[in-house]
Amino acid sequence: MFTAPGPAVRDRMLSARGHACALLGLADTVGGEVWGYAGRTLSGVVRTSTGVAWLRLVSDPQGKSGGKLWEGPREAERAVPPAVPRPRLLGLGDWSAEGWDYRAEHYEFVATPPVAESPVLHPLHQDADLPDTWWQGLHQALAHLALVRTGRQAVREQYIRRRVPEFTGVTPGEITWTTAHGDLHWANLTGPELTLLDWEGWGTAPLGYDAAHLYLHSLPVPDVAERVRKEFAHVLGTPAGRIGELTACTEILQAAERVPFYAELADGVRQYLRRL
Repeated sequence: MFTAPGPAVRDRMLSARGHACALLGLADTVGGEVWGYAGRTLSGVVRTSTGVAWLRLVSDPQGKSGGKLWEGPREAERAVPPAVPRPRLLGLGDWSAEGWDYRAEHYEFVATPPVAESPVLHPLHQDADLPDTWWQGLHQALAHLALVRTGRQAVREQYIRRRVPEFTGVTPGEITWTTAHGDLHWANLTGPELTLLDWEGWGTAPLGYDAAHLYLHSLPVPDVAERVRKEFAHVLGTPAGRIGELTACTEILQAAERVPFYAELADGVRQYLRRL
């Protein structure tokens, strides 16, 4: 999803992946590196005695691991019902080495690919012509997720109160909270068979937050963006969902300073804010 980091980080993470495979009894494969932002995570296909699986490796400076993102996948495995389609977490392994903390997460393999390689749809090479059953499945998944009771926060109220006025000029009023995926975009959704990937950031968020993120990540492909607005018309553009929309816009505009594909999306987000 992101470009590979510099040689030092890449070599360190590849070495750690080899250790993770030994720790969890997996066999490493060559190539297929899927990198997170700044090389914090490295994911890819591995082999087991019965077939293929998926390994996600997370790293943080020693002593700074833990917290929401670190624990999200394990807590999702415990709390999110099977009615929400997601890869099952099969095993975990933690260790520290040379100033870094690592967590290896062993998942079942999901054969259906993500709808897009990037979080943001691209008009030249992305095809999101998804069947009606896919959209129905997404509605059902988010409805089941909304019922999950959790103390986790996908977005903190303090962030909303401070950053939304800064980036949008709007002072938020009362917030209607729900449980959300927290990072709903096209690289975290598979199709045509639906699976929701990447559960590190799930938790409570303003109503409409997930739908707004999916809409904003669709802006470069107007037909898909319009389909998202149609599917989520019960929250997008409504008073109840407005803070969720403002929060999603704020996060993208803030990230535009450091993430190239969000920088490209920023003008469209600002135009949407003016309409909103």
